[in-house]
Amino acid sequence: MTFPLTGEFLAGRLREQLSHDDLVCIEDLVGEVEEHSDSVRLVESGEPIEKSQLLIEGFVFRTIETEKRRFIVGLHVPGDFIDLHGFALKQLDHTLVSAGAVKLGVVPHERLRKVMGERPHIARAMWFATLLDAAIHRKWIQTLEQLDAPRRIAHLYAELHERLELVGRQIPRALRTPFTQIDLADMCGVSAIHANRAVGKLRELGIGEIRRGDLYTDDWDALKGYAHFDASYLYGRGALKLQDNWA
Repeated sequence: MTFPLTGEFLAGRLREQLSHDDLVCIEDLVGEVEEHSDSVRLVESGEPIEKSQLLIEGFVFRTIETEKRRFIVGLHVPGDFIDLHGFALKQLDHTLVSAGAVKLGVVPHERLRKVMGERPHIARAMWFATLLDAAIHRKWIQTLEQLDAPRRIAHLYAELHERLELVGRQIPRALRTPFTQIDLADMCGVSAIHANRAVGKLRELGIGEIRRGDLYTDDWDALKGYAHFDASYLYGRGALKLQDNWA
């Protein structure tokens, strides 16, 4: 990979329309690389933020916590800025937590501010990245409203499969994740018991089997069809695929 730290940023979307010089500037934004183990609280809700972090390896949860319950309201994959919103807001209304081991590229806001002021295409790419987060968030709300628990879990893995493929990570049969059954429940807004039943339903239907967070399927199209999955909101395929005239 030409850009080992940032080569997956917006891959399959705007990345293909950025110049080589812009891509070099994005790579140079990373000041240092950090590695963290599972369940590390990377950013606390309400704490001051002076840096943004690009996920290089692993998964990161967006979480909102009450006294009795944790809600996972977002999921990040390699190539995502996990806290780009903090560049404008200087704090977040949610907490970011590693899901399994992660590797992160740290981008100081001072460096990001300078590059975005000098290079409008990079500024627009960063803006697009935050809008893409919002599009995914809206889809999560819709699935909670419209789909039953088995379809919510199927949709979660269908989306994850699509997002990983867009950044060039091919998933032939097994999609491996560090997710627990409680994680699945907290992502889908159901109890652990309902999540367990939903996982069993997918197995009974022959659509997919989830073991220790890993989903195995011989037919991704069948899984996506069952979940009513339409990848358009990810802006990499379909009617909303970005065109060459974005600039």
